[in-house]
Amino acid sequence: MRIAILTLPLHTNYGGILQAFALQTVLERMGHEVVVVDLDQTLRRGAWVQTKEWAKYAVKRYLLRREAFFMSDRQRNLEREEREQHTRAFIRRHIHTCMVRNLTRDFPLDVDAIVVGSDQVWRKPYFCDMYGCGIENAFLAFTEGRDMKRIAYAASFGTDDWEYDEEETARCRKALACFDAVGVREASAVDLCARQLGRNDACHVLDPTMLLTKEDYVGLVKGERLEVIGERGNMMCYILDNSSDKQQLVERLARERGLTPFYANSKTEDFKASRQERIQPPVEQWLRGFMDAELVVTDSFHACVFAIIFGKPYIAVGNKERGMARFASLEEAKRNLEAWRQSSLEFLRLKIDH
Repeated sequence: MRIAILTLPLHTNYGGILQAFALQTVLERMGHEVVVVDLDQTLRRGAWVQTKEWAKYAVKRYLLRREAFFMSDRQRNLEREEREQHTRAFIRRHIHTCMVRNLTRDFPLDVDAIVVGSDQVWRKPYFCDMYGCGIENAFLAFTEGRDMKRIAYAASFGTDDWEYDEEETARCRKALACFDAVGVREASAVDLCARQLGRNDACHVLDPTMLLTKEDYVGLVKGERLEVIGERGNMMCYILDNSSDKQQLVERLARERGLTPFYANSKTEDFKASRQERIQPPVEQWLRGFMDAELVVTDSFHACVFAIIFGKPYIAVGNKERGMARFASLEEAKRNLEAWRQSSLEFLRLKIDH
C-alpha cells in the first residue's frame, strides 16, 4: 500500500523530525511504501512586497528609533539553509519526503491511505501558520470525495483548551467523520475528539518515536563522526525557551549532583544570535547526548520521551506556551512502555490493513 504521512513541516525540531522518521519506519516495516509530506519553505515573493517590508523597517528603525529587523528573501533563504544544514541532511538521508508548495493543491493524492500525525498537527496556530491554510485541512478536508483510507495516528492538539471557533469546529467535525480510525497522543485528546468533534472511538496511542527501540536510535548514531558530548559533560540540557529560572535550576542541579551540564541545541530561534550560533547540531549528535547523559533536564516533550527510551532519569520543566497536555501521559508510558508499544503497533497495523 502507498501511504502519505501528513505532519507539521520538518525543519530544526529534533522531535518533529524523529517522529516522522519513526512513523515512516514502522509503516515500512509493515511492508508499505511511504512518503512524508514536507513544505518547501523557500521564499519567492516579488520585489514590490519586499520593498514595502523594507520601507516599514526603515520607518521604525530610522524615524521612530525603534528596534527593527529586515532581511531580503534571498538573505532569509540562505540563513535558513545554513541553520538547517545538519537537520536537513538527516532528512535527506533517512526520510522519503514529498515536497509541496501549497498543501491543498500539491498534496500527492495518488495514494491508498493518508496517516495524519504525529506531533501537534491539530494545534491550530502551528498548522495554520506553517501551512497557510485552514485547520480543517489538518483533518484532510481537501481530500473530500477521494477514495482512500484516512487514519490519525498520535495526532495532538497540544493543549487541553479548545482553540477552534464554531465554524472551524463544524468543518473539522465533518472532515474527521470520514476517518477510518482516530488515534491521538494525549488522554485529554480522546475527550476533545468526543466532546468537540463527535468521535467517541478515538484511541490513546504512543508517540511514534516510542514505537522504535533504543537500539534503532543507537543504530543512527553508529558510524557518524560526532562530537563526543560525554567528554565535556554528563548532564544533558535541552531547553527550548531559556529563562533565568531555568538557568538557575540547571546550575543548582549540577552543583547538588556533582554533574557537568552540556547544552544539546543551538540558539536556532534567537534572531539576535549570530548566524553560527543559530546552526542546529546534527540529529545524530542530539541522540548521542542521551547516550552520554546521566541526567536530562528539559522543557521539551520529545526530550522527555527520548530520556525514557534511553533509560535516563530526567527532570521536565513545564512549557505552557508550547503545550502542557503532552506531558501528562509520559509517566504512564514509562511504566508500561513495552505493553503500550505493542498495543499501539497493533492499532496501526489493524487500521491500515483492514
